[in-house]
Amino acid sequence: MRGLIDRKGEQFAYLDGVVLYTLDGEPTGRLEGEFIVDLGGRQIWRVIGDGVYTPDGSESIGYFSSDIPAEYAR
Repeated sequence: MRGLIDRKGEQFAYLDGVVLYTLDGEPTGRLEGEFIVDLGGRQIWRVIGDGVYTPDGSESIGYFSSDIPAEYAR
């Protein structure tokens, strides 16, 4: 499990396996290759290493933390 951290350093979501969840535990998307796609399959963010960017890679959204224990994800 990895936290998704915004540019201000605050966690706003987490990735469990390939599924992205809100902090309320609601699935909101999934990791497919180098993209996060929403539940409808539309590419919303690009993942490059641990960085998360707009789909074209031009603007930073945030980054994924290193693995964290499940009890600290929410």
